Amino acid sequence: MTVTRDGDHVVWAGWRDVAHQDLDLPELRFTAGQYEAEVLRAGEDRSWEWPAGAVARLLEAGLRGRGNWLVRWDCELEGVWASRREPDRIHVVLMHPRNRADADLPWLQFGMTFPISADAPSVQAERLKARLTAGDPRATAEVWGGSHDAEQLGYPWPPVDPLFM
Repeated sequence: MTVTRDGDHVVWAGWRDVAHQDLDLPELRFTAGQYEAEVLRAGEDRSWEWPAGAVARLLEAGLRGRGNWLVRWDCELEGVWASRREPDRIHVVLMHPRNRADADLPWLQFGMTFPISADAPSVQAERLKARLTAGDPRATAEVWGGSHDAEQLGYPWPPVDPLFM
């Protein structure tokens, strides 16, 4: 479907479904104020989020808000994530070196896995942020990936992908 703004209304029209070519749904109109309020409410609703997902989201936001905390170690934050299949842990992934303008140079992906407890997600995220930003994260991280010549950066290649052990 296509979503458009028509004056004081938001319109859903032109429904398409490849699996159901004969789908014929009517145009739906919503008042723009109510529609925008509902979109904001839905964006702030975290009732669906499991604890590890909340910790990962909060930690990533906190680390990104921390600015250039990884510059001195020539790293950048790739992401923080959680999986519903592993509800008791999160993963932090860093890239080294940072700002790789030359794709031919060696690079590494560092990863760390942290257990999630029953503590409030915000408390855990703050605790992990303090831990991660206190020193060189490469000292405790594992090499999870990289370019074929990544050993030139001084880190041994892992014998097995830690996420699939």
